[in-house]
Amino acid sequence: MADNRRELIRQEQARLKRAERRRTVAIWGVAAAVVIAVVATFVVTATRTVSDRPDLGAVQTFQVTANHTSGPVRYDMEPPVGGDHRPSWLNCGIYEQAVPNEYAVHALEHGAVWVTYQPELAADQVGTLRDALPNTYTVLSPYPGQDAPVIASAWGHQLRLDNADDPRLAEFIRTYRMGPQTPEPGAACTGGLDAPGKVA
Repeated sequence: MADNRRELIRQEQARLKRAERRRTVAIWGVAAAVVIAVVATFVVTATRTVSDRPDLGAVQTFQVTANHTSGPVRYDMEPPVGGDHRPSWLNCGIYEQAVPNEYAVHALEHGAVWVTYQPELAADQVGTLRDALPNTYTVLSPYPGQDAPVIASAWGHQLRLDNADDPRLAEFIRTYRMGPQTPEPGAACTGGLDAPGKVA
């Protein structure tokens, strides 16, 4: 009788161990499936996000100097993307008149993106540009004589655009505004000089 009871207890313990093992395997299986699903979702989302971004392959890159000077500067490109500039910087914002290159270049050195447009650009296109720009570390101004309707410039980088609706503008701003090319990251975009025609 005692042996019979011990055998029943042993069988019950073995059954409970098998059930516990099955439960553990099931829990780990579910956990692994959840982890795989989360990782797969992340990879698909990240891949889609990167592939959906506009191509910035048309961005031109320039080597530029960064000295302070009080004299006029002749720049190799118009509008300039860097080079020698005034000790004071242009305050970021929206300007309805052309701004001095030497001050705008200093704003680029601080991480601003300078978006310029041909003065004859349609008013609705200028409005689109105004709406597209973040309210910090950007400068918007007309630029007489430039060879494209809209040009986005950051320190050492420039992109020519045919219109204000081009999705590459937002991507350029996202990539280069206070981006890794900035010589003086964290430097102010306010507290400098306002040029004539500032509206915001």
